[in-house]
Amino acid sequence: MPQAYGIGARSACLLGLALLVVGAAACSQDGDAEPSRRSDLAADSADYAFIGVNVVPMDSERVLSNQTVLVRGERIVAIGEADAIQVPENASTIEAPGAYLMPGLAELHAHIPSGQGGGPDLTERVLLLYLVNGITTVRGMLGAPAHLELRSRVDRGEILSPRIYTSGPSINGNSIPSPDSARRAVRHQKLAGYDFLKIHPGLSREAFEVLDETADSAGIGFAGHVPAEVGLERALAAQYLSIDHLDGYAEALVQEGADLETVPPSFFGIGLVDYLDEAKIPQVAASTRDAGVWNVPTQSLIESIALPDDPREMASRPEMAYMPPEVVRNWTEAKQNVLASEAYSAEAARRFVAIRGRLIKALHDAGAGLLLGSDAPQVFQVPGFSMRAELASLVAAGLTPYEALTTGTRNVAEYFGALDERGTVEAGKVADLLLLEANPLADVANVGRLSGVMVRGRWLPRAELDRLLESLRRD
Repeated sequence: MPQAYGIGARSACLLGLALLVVGAAACSQDGDAEPSRRSDLAADSADYAFIGVNVVPMDSERVLSNQTVLVRGERIVAIGEADAIQVPENASTIEAPGAYLMPGLAELHAHIPSGQGGGPDLTERVLLLYLVNGITTVRGMLGAPAHLELRSRVDRGEILSPRIYTSGPSINGNSIPSPDSARRAVRHQKLAGYDFLKIHPGLSREAFEVLDETADSAGIGFAGHVPAEVGLERALAAQYLSIDHLDGYAEALVQEGADLETVPPSFFGIGLVDYLDEAKIPQVAASTRDAGVWNVPTQSLIESIALPDDPREMASRPEMAYMPPEVVRNWTEAKQNVLASEAYSAEAARRFVAIRGRLIKALHDAGAGLLLGSDAPQVFQVPGFSMRAELASLVAAGLTPYEALTTGTRNVAEYFGALDERGTVEAGKVADLLLLEANPLADVANVGRLSGVMVRGRWLPRAELDRLLESLRRD
């Protein structure tokens, strides 16, 4: 599997907001129950007890039926058959027969407002939208100094939010015009405390070489786009923490000898669709696996922008009510401009999306790691809601529901080097949990049927989720 992210996990209880305790859920497959499991933490006291719940542990494709799960503080302290686990008298009980308990999901290509422009209200709105939709971890892909303090406030429990990993400010051809500026930027962002560097297009090959060398010596990684002068082969050799949007892959699939002089630059290589050689996909996938590089495909974003869906219909979707009207108007205009372009072809767009789907499946089959991300909030990608679309896109590409869900659970923990802390439902791990009305292994759409969200042991029942969503709705 690809390399772990290589940064330490942060732990802290989310405090603040006094929340009501209401009912929750359960799960198991083939009727085979496991022995009861207890963590090293004492389970003779608990804050919450999920009773009769079906557990989807995400350590393999299975369901454990009729379980009791005890949570104390921010940790799961015991899991076992409902009649074998004694519920402590102090525990708030969540009766959950027929419900399903799985790990919280992650959005690995998120954008967090910096507090400028939309102000702190927009920042907290976006973070809450992620959380109330079951996203308990986000990786911010366009960092700013304000995000360092925001990350600390979340860790101290001052803000109800997913845990945050953040890049530094954009590294691109304009912000880093020379090798010396690349060296300074890497050192500055490392000292400032950012988790990683975010690369955008336009970076020169010369500046990239210095950035790669300096980042290695400073002990900080980088992720994001693959600049044209760098290319996929060099990006893989540099062992990106992740390549996002499958950037650079279309260029790597171009037919040998293709004349591209008259082909203008295009959105993630869509203009190259007539020149792609799909026979190259298996080797590209194998090279990605061998390099240990993860991918965040953001397939639903590409579909939102490229496919010929009516932008007016997209703007009327229910989740758009949670975004500022001017943002939805901007998204609508951007989509209209794409469709109105003389170069636009609906047929070519559909082919491009289909080729990307086959590439996603090939990466998975080769053992190259995939991570869940939708680039929210971008064009018609509403935070939290777009995660469901991304899961559906992964399934449409050929992944099973279980395989798609691993990209937002177990894979994420492995990527961050935190599999001993989270990513699966196990005793001793952090209680980032989703309680669902139906089995997500049967249909990934069931992740949207939330009965409650638990983040670091803090329980938000359905009634609280509804209250928060209503407070975020724009009339």
